[in-house]
Amino acid sequence: MAPKKAKRRQQAEGGSSNVFSMFEQSQIQEYKEAFTIIDQNRDGIISKDDLRDVLASMGQLNVKNEELEAMIKEASGPINFTVFLTMFGEKLKGADPEDVIVSAFKVLDPEGTGSIKKQFLEELLTTQCDRFSAEEMKNLWAAFPPDVAGNVDYKNICYVITHGEEKEE
Repeated sequence: MAPKKAKRRQQAEGGSSNVFSMFEQSQIQEYKEAFTIIDQNRDGIISKDDLRDVLASMGQLNVKNEELEAMIKEASGPINFTVFLTMFGEKLKGADPEDVIVSAFKVLDPEGTGSIKKQFLEELLTTQCDRFSAEEMKNLWAAFPPDVAGNVDYKNICYVITHGEEKEE
C-alpha cells in the first residue's frame, strides 16, 4: 500500500519541481496570485466548486457540470499550485519560439513597422486554414486592441504567446 500512497502524493505535488525553472520569478508570482484567486476555499487544491465560484464571480452563472469536469480532467490529478504551473508550462511549451512567430508576421509587414492592419489580419484569420470564429476575433481584439489608425502590434502578440504576459514598457 505504501507505493500507491507515495505515487498519489507525487501526483498531488505535481511531480518534479523543475517546472519552476521554466518561468521567471515575476511570472511565478503572477500565476500564484491567479491560483489563489481561483482556489476559492483556500484548501490548496482547485476543485470543480472553486471553478464554479470563480466563474460566478466573473458573471458566468450557468456553467454546466460537464464543462467544469472537462476543465478539471485536463490535469492528471489534484490541481495544486505545482500542477497548475505545470499545466501553463505545457501550454506555453507547445508554442514556437518568439523569433519564429515574429518572422512569420514579418512576412505580412514588408515595411518592417512591427504592426499590421487589423482588417488585413482579421481577413487572414477568418478565411485561411484553421479559421477563427467571430467570438475568437472578439477575444483577440479585446486582448490586443488596435491603435487609432487600425494597426495591430504583432510583436506584442508574439511576446504574449511565448511569455504569457504583456511586455512592460
